[in-house]
Amino acid sequence: MATEDTEGRITTGREGEIFLIGIDRPKKLNGFSLKMYRELIDAYTTMEKDDTVRVGVLYAHGANFTAGLQLDQFAPLMAKGESAAQPGGIDPFSLREPIRTKPVVCAVQGICFTLGIELMLAQDIVIAADDCRFAQIEVKRGIMPTGGATLRFVERAGWGNAQRYLLTGDEFDSAEAFRLGFVQEVVPAGLQFERALQIARTIAEQAPLAVRASLASSRRYLEKGPLGIKAEMEAVQRKLAATEDAAEGLKSFTERRKARFTGK
Repeated sequence: MATEDTEGRITTGREGEIFLIGIDRPKKLNGFSLKMYRELIDAYTTMEKDDTVRVGVLYAHGANFTAGLQLDQFAPLMAKGESAAQPGGIDPFSLREPIRTKPVVCAVQGICFTLGIELMLAQDIVIAADDCRFAQIEVKRGIMPTGGATLRFVERAGWGNAQRYLLTGDEFDSAEAFRLGFVQEVVPAGLQFERALQIARTIAEQAPLAVRASLASSRRYLEKGPLGIKAEMEAVQRKLAATEDAAEGLKSFTERRKARFTGK
């Protein structure tokens, strides 16, 4: 029987209202086994269902984020058109229902290939170490990206910039990832996790219902455009304005103090 050491694992932990998800297979460049992929779905599902969690942080143990899928384990499923995901779990790539409603900050370092890029682009904020090596190399393996790269490269970087890397499989660095809009900050290697955690702490201090509503509104904009969400925005705002958190926000403003939100 394979051990966690050979097949890798996904770790989970907590810092207050922050849910920590770690990719842990450093001896294999954090390459994803089928076991790890399914554990990742389980971790996202646990985060989503836990009402005490306000925000997540996705990171990796060791020197690299991930070299991608362990292709020999996934290729037979791809050939059959079968999904590696267990039904009913939260999709970490936010492509298939059910999709998470809580924000996630991602910290990446070292090698971040294929699945790694798609995974980070599926999160909401990305902090990159300055030693990152990025590459979407599916075309070098006779397949295409199916974890969101063909959508999100174009969405973030525009058509030409997207095809520059999707069609060549060429590597690019952290500075180029920042230029393309794939990452939001570049920090010295070793500081990426702490910086992601700092941002997550700030998010966790905000009104949880308002945070999730803002995230949902942004997603609906991508699906429907500005005119398609205008009426929804107004309806959601009316509901938020009637919450205890909204009352606390107003009270903290008038009393010139930090708000204490409860998610009600």
